Amino acid sequence: MLNAHQLNVFLIAAENLNFTQAAAELNMSQPSVSQHIQALEQHFGLDLFHRSGRSIELTDAGLTLLPLAREFIYLSTHIDETMASIKGTVFGHLMVGCSTTTGRYILPQLLANFHREYPQVKATCQVASQELAMQMLCEGKVHLALTSTPKFCMDAEYRKFLTDQTLLIVPIDHEWSEKGWITPQELTNSHFILPDEGSETHTAVREALANVGISIYQLNSVMELGSAEAIALCVQEGLGAGFVSNIVINRLVQDRVKIIEIQDLNIMQDVYICRHLGRPQSSAQTAFWKFVNDFKMSWHQNATGIRLDDITFTQEPQNIHG
Repeated sequence: MLNAHQLNVFLIAAENLNFTQAAAELNMSQPSVSQHIQALEQHFGLDLFHRSGRSIELTDAGLTLLPLAREFIYLSTHIDETMASIKGTVFGHLMVGCSTTTGRYILPQLLANFHREYPQVKATCQVASQELAMQMLCEGKVHLALTSTPKFCMDAEYRKFLTDQTLLIVPIDHEWSEKGWITPQELTNSHFILPDEGSETHTAVREALANVGISIYQLNSVMELGSAEAIALCVQEGLGAGFVSNIVINRLVQDRVKIIEIQDLNIMQDVYICRHLGRPQSSAQTAFWKFVNDFKMSWHQNATGIRLDDITFTQEPQNIHG
């Protein structure tokens, strides 16, 4: 009979392609990981990994087993959680993918409030690019995802989570500060720290500028950064102007930069929460989905005092290997 623990060891080893890393993630010794893999190979009578020195890769048999093992572990966990829910207890492991800056600021507060109501639920946040966050949702590696673009996964249900405004900020002593507003044409008269091309914010700014007859490539870019927080801090230090989420401004540089209104320009980004409809929903997932849609949170309230002990953030690679 298949052993769920051995399949889980295989799954972690296959995702890491490194027995030592898998052992650390599983809190096991490396020899123990190897023994579990060998026992599984003996069970099937097939090699699951090609071993060459310290490097390993999946065999055809291993590649075949990988999605089946992932589904087996998911269903095993779902069985435990479903039976526990019969007793009225919501527990389990909730995995959420997050790609937007807005989500990274809002999600910890949301999960902390959820954890206070459902203390038996452990949460893990996978911070990734939008494409990768949605790929993880489609593959079942996360249960829910926050994204600004409702696409990528045909079997996902999307609901608008919140709307955030992207604003133009400049240093306090900038020439635009006293006036407080500019025309779109005046944007070409300043230095800019822009978001990375291909990012959600870059796309939103580019499209909004195009609507008022300005190309983002007309702006005098002195730097491109992948972090809204870094852009805000660079603006604060006087390196130039930048487009930054209103939530980041309020949390990070409020009163240390100047917000400038651009005539006839309003940059809004909708953030959606989504779940995969083709997979069974655990009690934790169902409770969180309802919690998100029912809970009326003041998004800009001070989150001081919230304990995040049971919320784990991990950084995923920013590219997809097809």
